[in-house]
Amino acid sequence: MLKKRIIPCLDVKDGRTVKGVNFVNIKDAGDAVELASRYVAEGADELVFLDITATIERRKTLVSLVENVARAINIPFTVGGGINSLKDVEAIINAGADKISINTAAVKNPGLITEIANRFGSQCVVVAIDTGFAENTWKVFINGGRTPTSIDTVEWAKRAEDAGAGEILLTSMTADGTRSGFSIGITKKIVESVNIPVIASGGAGSKEDIRDVFLHTGCSAALAASIFHYGEIKIYELKKYLSQFNIPVR
Repeated sequence: MLKKRIIPCLDVKDGRTVKGVNFVNIKDAGDAVELASRYVAEGADELVFLDITATIERRKTLVSLVENVARAINIPFTVGGGINSLKDVEAIINAGADKISINTAAVKNPGLITEIANRFGSQCVVVAIDTGFAENTWKVFINGGRTPTSIDTVEWAKRAEDAGAGEILLTSMTADGTRSGFSIGITKKIVESVNIPVIASGGAGSKEDIRDVFLHTGCSAALAASIFHYGEIKIYELKKYLSQFNIPVR
């Protein structure tokens, strides 16, 4: 069995790390570079950096901040937000990212997934899916969770894989920031529908929540933000806890 990954997420707005609930009520959570450095020291397997308002503000990701974070860490680093073209991807990779994450741009132009995969390799392309429960089913949301679509989440994950995505970052908007646990049902469906790694995101509030998403969905990684930002759970303590349940971690 492949070892599971623990991934802290830096949601960045105006150059600062922030955290909200259900994608709103944003609060400051600290300096991105300081937090990134701390997570490396604590044993994080990877880091995700999302410029959460780049798309809605129609601007590019903060490349200089990406460079500063990249210099401070030595673990795989995924960056997303405002990436719309191969030129954007090249700038982010050159700034030190190992992978890029696309969401809105991928929904609007699935061919972009293929273009990036052909140029930089599938392993470089993470398709982020923000999903919410609407009309008795899980639908895809874009523009930082602000805009609902009629696209079925499971079908979109399959299309993203077919287009060349190397990984899916699935965020449940319903659970995001609530600390009430991951959305197990939809996460399991996505894992069973694709043959690429799935990162579960949205809802982590305890060690038990992370244990449960690994035990009940088969996801490859668990992503969390506030429980790490505010020092409530140390990553090395979490890994020690998971090992008690025979969950292999890196």
